[in-house]
Amino acid sequence: MKKNFRVLVSDKISQKALDTLQKNNIDFDYKPDCGTSDTLIQVIEPYTGLIIRSASKVSKEVIDRGKNLQVIGRAGIGVDNIDLKAATSKGIVVMNTPDGNAITTAEHTLAMIFAACRQIPAANQSTQNGKWEKTKFMGQELTGKTLGLIGVGNIGSIVADRALGLKLKVKAYDPFLTDERVHRLGIERVKTLENLVSESDIISLHIPKTEKTTNIINASLIKKMKRTAIVVNCARGGLIDERALANALKEKSIAAAAFDVFSVEPALDNPLFGLENIVCTPHLGASTSEAQVKVAVQVAEQVSDYLQEGAITNSINSPSISAAEAPLLKPWVKVSDVLGGFIGQVIETGLKEINIEYVGSVGELNTRPLTCSIVAAILNPIVGVGSVNLVSSIIFARERGVVISEIKKDSQGAFGSYIRILVKTENAIRSVAGTVYSDGQPRFIQINGIDMDTMPQNFMLYTSNIDTPGFIGLLGTMLGQLNVNIATFSLGRQEKAGLALALLGVDEKIDGTNLTKIKRLKGVKEAKTLSFEI
Repeated sequence: MKKNFRVLVSDKISQKALDTLQKNNIDFDYKPDCGTSDTLIQVIEPYTGLIIRSASKVSKEVIDRGKNLQVIGRAGIGVDNIDLKAATSKGIVVMNTPDGNAITTAEHTLAMIFAACRQIPAANQSTQNGKWEKTKFMGQELTGKTLGLIGVGNIGSIVADRALGLKLKVKAYDPFLTDERVHRLGIERVKTLENLVSESDIISLHIPKTEKTTNIINASLIKKMKRTAIVVNCARGGLIDERALANALKEKSIAAAAFDVFSVEPALDNPLFGLENIVCTPHLGASTSEAQVKVAVQVAEQVSDYLQEGAITNSINSPSISAAEAPLLKPWVKVSDVLGGFIGQVIETGLKEINIEYVGSVGELNTRPLTCSIVAAILNPIVGVGSVNLVSSIIFARERGVVISEIKKDSQGAFGSYIRILVKTENAIRSVAGTVYSDGQPRFIQINGIDMDTMPQNFMLYTSNIDTPGFIGLLGTMLGQLNVNIATFSLGRQEKAGLALALLGVDEKIDGTNLTKIKRLKGVKEAKTLSFEI
């Protein structure tokens, strides 16, 4: 497919990955010390592909200078060191290896649990200092204790499996955990985060860091924990209010904590450091020789397959679309992203079904990329941007018990062609429909069966209320008081005095404090702040 390609490997990587590139006849340069943004800017131009780990910084400036760059492969899951928006705008495929280090990270979590329960690091240091302090290091036995998992994705489910083998009781808080998956894992689901932290002896986090999950464990929740509780974070820094946790550890209101990740890394200074009841490691979750070889070889294979065959595996930003299909599908991919993103940002309980209707001419296209795009757009606000991609989204959803169906229909209604998504959660049914207008831009045309017509904006506010006189004025006045400027305003209702919806484009994202004030307005049933890449 692509000739005269050349790959730069800019981070230290397993020799087996280099052997894989060579075996696949890929011309490459191994320069493991040129990963800084300034250095990459100087050397990137001749390369067709780039393979990195976490050290390389692929900034917008690097991408702009990489005039020949077609693919970036990240050995690992995190892509926060890549300017994904810049890469996407340049048509550069970004791939990662999301599953290669799951077992290693799960095992590190269990090691941290053991270390904290038995105070192993402190006992080791004391013993090597010539002391013999048996009574000082009284530990906790794991058997029969309750492990509370926050998030039960790929890594969380492995931790659950291993923990059950250790005779721990496993409870989990995950709003999107289905009954079928709970049964299959053999765990107990807890309905609220407050219940989980108050009932658990050990609390371990396995969720991505998003706006919703930043400091998800705060001072208020820490106060609800047992005095014997142990808190473990091997997921992402910033999920726990570190200063509040440090205060709790100092006051002995909880027993201990174990951290592999920190809000600022490299973590050279942190409120948790120096406390006697904390175990800290320098982000070692994926640091085993087996995991590093696995992700390195995997990314080398993926980049080779893309350059030689055009195959796209574990892409963060690109559907599988041929050159002939691209111009026809491009506007509908935008519609898919917007509609799926809307659903993903408004649902609040376990996702059970995704039903997609392709009506009119869009149904005559290759809808597979559209379905993948829709499912990924629904899931990413839930599990964290970059956790699900357009290739893996269907498998990711089905592994979690989500049923996906497609229906193609002839043209009907006022629009000749449109996409409609209906999802079923454990407590509700949601639907949204959209189309492409003559300007090539996506439009919302229906939400929950209520007609409306509005163009997606970068930042939006969605509300539902009982249709009563004066509500629009109340909402507008409140937004004015909050200094929120309205760009667009679309309304719809079922019937007089029935359910009414409003979808507003606003100039800036509405923060959580202001959203709470909007929710308190008389008549408001629901209020959500939305973000879209437009």
